[in-house]
Amino acid sequence: MALKLSKNAITILEKRYLRRDPSGKVEETPEEMFHRVAANIASADAAYGASREEVGATERRFYRMMTDLHFLPNSPTLMNAGRELQQLSACFVLPIEDSMESIFTTLMHSALIHKSGGGTGFSFSHIRPKADVVKSTMGVSSGPISFMKVYNAATEAIKQGGTRRGANMGILAVDHPDIMDFITCKQEEKELTNFNISVGLTEEFMNALEAGTAYNLVNPRTGRVMRSLDAAEVFDRIVESAWRSGEPGIVFLDRINDNNPTPDVGRIESTNPCGEQPLLPYESCNLGSINLKAMVTDGSVDWDLLRETVRESVHFLDNVIDMNRFPLHEIEGMTRANRKIGLGVMGFADMLIKLDIPYDSEEALKVSEEVMAFISEEGTAMSRELAARRGSFPNFERSTFAGGEPVRNATITTIAPTGTISMIADVSSGIEPLFAVAFVKKVLEGEELLYVNEEFDFMSRRSGFHTEELMRTVARVGRIGEIDGIPDGVKALFKTALEIDPRWHVRVQAAFQMHTDNAVSKTINFPNGATVEDVRAAYLLAYRLGCKGITVYRDGSRTTQVLSTKAEKKGKREEEGVAGRLKPRPRPKVTVGRTLKVNSGCGNLYVTINEDEHGLCEVFATMGKSGGCAAAQTEAIARLVSLALRSGIDEESLVKQLRTIRCPKPFLGAGGMVYSCPDALAQALEEYLKEYKGIRVKRTDLLEDNGTSPECPDCSSLLVFQEGCLKCAGCGWSQCE
Repeated sequence: MALKLSKNAITILEKRYLRRDPSGKVEETPEEMFHRVAANIASADAAYGASREEVGATERRFYRMMTDLHFLPNSPTLMNAGRELQQLSACFVLPIEDSMESIFTTLMHSALIHKSGGGTGFSFSHIRPKADVVKSTMGVSSGPISFMKVYNAATEAIKQGGTRRGANMGILAVDHPDIMDFITCKQEEKELTNFNISVGLTEEFMNALEAGTAYNLVNPRTGRVMRSLDAAEVFDRIVESAWRSGEPGIVFLDRINDNNPTPDVGRIESTNPCGEQPLLPYESCNLGSINLKAMVTDGSVDWDLLRETVRESVHFLDNVIDMNRFPLHEIEGMTRANRKIGLGVMGFADMLIKLDIPYDSEEALKVSEEVMAFISEEGTAMSRELAARRGSFPNFERSTFAGGEPVRNATITTIAPTGTISMIADVSSGIEPLFAVAFVKKVLEGEELLYVNEEFDFMSRRSGFHTEELMRTVARVGRIGEIDGIPDGVKALFKTALEIDPRWHVRVQAAFQMHTDNAVSKTINFPNGATVEDVRAAYLLAYRLGCKGITVYRDGSRTTQVLSTKAEKKGKREEEGVAGRLKPRPRPKVTVGRTLKVNSGCGNLYVTINEDEHGLCEVFATMGKSGGCAAAQTEAIARLVSLALRSGIDEESLVKQLRTIRCPKPFLGAGGMVYSCPDALAQALEEYLKEYKGIRVKRTDLLEDNGTSPECPDCSSLLVFQEGCLKCAGCGWSQCE
């Protein structure tokens, strides 16, 4: 049977997964990729006495499971299995102790992991606080945040072979003396761009918060109490910062360690970059996800198919450990000693739609618990069967399982971000709601492709309300809640993330967590108008319902936060204006500058940029053809930019506000895409700053400043924030991969 993949899935595979020859040309088909992965992973059976025929049968089952899109492993396995690198893990945790040797040894190790395509998590809680004594030099410590910046810079320098982008998790325990600085360390969005950050909350802290009392801050170098803080004050700072920028998240460290399967081996202090995988130092985890949409037949869950898929998936993931070529000997030793795997799900929102169940309903919670409990039970049963044939994980006698029936794997289930693999399977991401019912995917030369959710398209045709005009309206707004002509029952089924009350987001996460060994990656989405109190309520609800951590994101919050931060910095300058307003300096009689030519969809744009003794002071923009609305609008923008420059607004801020504004006539030139005349003007400013002033505007900042719907840097499609990461709905680009 032919492999059925969407055009989008094929594009993603060709761009990121399929093998290429030395010249960069794709030399592998999707079918060949799945054969490569299936053969490589199945070959592990031979080490346990399987015959060639038995290995071949396993290979065929693995191939069928993947090509039927019932299960897909994490991206490194698809990319690297059966190839020279053979690094198959997505996530790692590395230790950092309070010494220069440890800090920079771990930095080197993290660079090797990023080079191999993995993400890393760290606890910085053991590093002495800033201004603490350094006996060897009689100086003072710079504190953990300074070293996080060193790690961030190193990650920025490593491109991971062009397939996966470096990502880190930084965790600091709430009782660290530098905790208040850590909470706000990412409020400037240029800082720590390669880190997600979370505060590690303890039961002592949560008890103090509930009682309205203080708790102690402890110097990790000496173990002595340095001072006390009011727990409510610290929690207020966490909540407000998360409301402003989506960070920090929180992890409940004591709860995580209450469920640590190997407490005698070590204490868990960190997670992987998206928070779903708490790991001991030097542990890695091999992840894969079951497509729940494919587990629905004729409006009911196909439990037999799900059982078969779970068991085969556990077999697959256990084999991955044996076939993995780990980037460090320490990681190989710890991973093989505990043999943790992380079997999760994707397509949950699609499953609910096929079952005719709204996401924000008690029935959805019931399905969540039933499905995950079933996966956990069947996964554990399969792990026991593997233990009977292959032996338990080596640290079994040091685990919480000791004395009971042996299991092959210390953990079995995880709800991980599915990122691009859910796009390959053409299903909703992880356990997230739909991010949009329809959207427009933008491709080269201004062409736009309409993408409509498959189930919504089918339902609209079956119910008789389908029209092309309606579909384009839905694609323009992304959701259907306020569109006339669509039945209320359909609207209830297809609510998107921002239409669902955040409390339902938390309750769904908690329902899955009840039957998940590790943790759950999920973003609790808030509309832009949500309050600080709304975020506080979600954090407390997550704690009460048994979640191991929580990540929130208020729509558009990062752009809002940047503007407010810059306004605060310019407070003194604003005081010089009338009634707190900026006042432009007079235009000088003589200026010097240069004229740059930029091709646009409206014709050639000539941008003249002039300076006076204070810096850039004015911009003129002239279209190659005179007259017309485009020329008038461009002149108006140039005049306003000139006023802004003479008012002291920094040039980088102006570039970022104009950059990637779109019009109906984008133009692909030799230097890349020009989206509009404002974008062309911004590109001229950017080039001028880089070539003549030595200032480079960071691309990541341009993305985040675009507001609630920034565009992908690769294909200009919609970017969404899901599972703790900014990702593209069109091509699979991700900040975290």
